Amino acid sequence: MGIKDYVSKERDYIISLRREFHKHPEVSLKEYKTAKRIEEELDKLGISHKRVGDTGVLGIINGKNSSGKVIALRADIDALKVPDDKEVEYKSQNEGYHHACGHDAHTASLLGAAKILKERENELNGEVRLFFQQAEEIGQGAKIFIKEGALDGVEEILGAHVSSHLDVGQVSVTSGPIAASCDYFKITVKGKGGHVSVPHLSIDALYIASQIVINLQSIVSRQTDPVDTVVVGVGVITGGTIYNAVAEEVVLEGTTRTFTFETREKTNKNVEKIAKSIGEIYGAEVSVEFKDYASPLINDEKVSGEVASIANTIVGEENVITNYPKRLGADDFAEFLIEVPGTYIHVGTKNSCNFNTSSEHHNHLFDIDEEGLLITTNIEVDYVLSKLL
Repeated sequence: MGIKDYVSKERDYIISLRREFHKHPEVSLKEYKTAKRIEEELDKLGISHKRVGDTGVLGIINGKNSSGKVIALRADIDALKVPDDKEVEYKSQNEGYHHACGHDAHTASLLGAAKILKERENELNGEVRLFFQQAEEIGQGAKIFIKEGALDGVEEILGAHVSSHLDVGQVSVTSGPIAASCDYFKITVKGKGGHVSVPHLSIDALYIASQIVINLQSIVSRQTDPVDTVVVGVGVITGGTIYNAVAEEVVLEGTTRTFTFETREKTNKNVEKIAKSIGEIYGAEVSVEFKDYASPLINDEKVSGEVASIANTIVGEENVITNYPKRLGADDFAEFLIEVPGTYIHVGTKNSCNFNTSSEHHNHLFDIDEEGLLITTNIEVDYVLSKLL
């Protein structure tokens, strides 16, 4: 039990890469320098690669028997528009931007796995695809990989995410739904402006929008099975120009979160139905626009069990969590799991001796215990070896 020697010897390599990426964060669909740096590293390792979209990178390791299985490993590479206020030598040099969700760690761990697997390519009976995926934070990167055929022929896929909610040395491998869908909605209410002293001569878009916000909550309280989990939230209300004028147009922006495809479809239909019905009652014109950011993330039971067994050999069975609570966050890794079996694991990076490693994801102080990098790499490597040796 413990980190394998073939991973331990790459410790400095993996950690140095993580710190380099941490210094140079780039946001979704603008990961140009990140993608170039990944390609440079793949070139050094002798691994063939190609661009996926403008800023994604697909690496390919062909084993001695190319007719064997095709296994994919995925790391997301984008950062966030969040300041980095840590006082560390690898602090972000791109002011106002920060790898505050650990995607720098994912990228470095996968490059570490790539290095080890490349050294053993003559032992592999099949193909390894390395997904360095852009734009996870805006739910677009996985769709680009799928559209451009990167997933074609893949039989199984593994993804990993660092977690500040788990102690370093713990790993969560839970089958079934583990993360929610994420849909963005924009509701535009068009009324009729006028003076507030004669409201009967106007159509108050702000009042109507307020009624929509209130009534949307009935989706959760009265239109959803109480044992099902649904969130309908409005985060932005924009409208009005002056205190004594009836608002002519108001825009609401919000999100829905669900754990099943059926509930997702029903919830979004009800958002549109409620908004338009209330608009009709008050004589306003209402339009509803949706953007699909991520599907429910549902881990395959068989693959999850296999990966849990691998994690047992690295961190010990007592540190592998197979019933971790579902969370209403989202990840577009879910799109891959709609197409092929796979699992998405969480690797603990919290250390009680370092306050920043307990910071929430997307926080300005977010950091990790870098031992988690090696655990991630080890699980990725051993998973591939279990399939292709």
